[in-house]
Amino acid sequence: MGLTGTSPLSLLLILLIIIALFGTQKLKTLGRDLGEALKHFKRALNDNHDDIPPSSKP
Repeated sequence: MGLTGTSPLSLLLILLIIIALFGTQKLKTLGRDLGEALKHFKRALNDNHDDIPPSSKP
């Protein structure tokens, strides 16, 4: 049993069920879309920090 209370066997079973329901092509597309969304989110956060002027307080 792992730290979360689930065994590796049960995690493998859940993964197999997800693959059976959605198929590998759908999961690959979902992973790529999620990666692109995270990349755009991080870029937006970095752009936001560049727009903020430095504080003039000592």
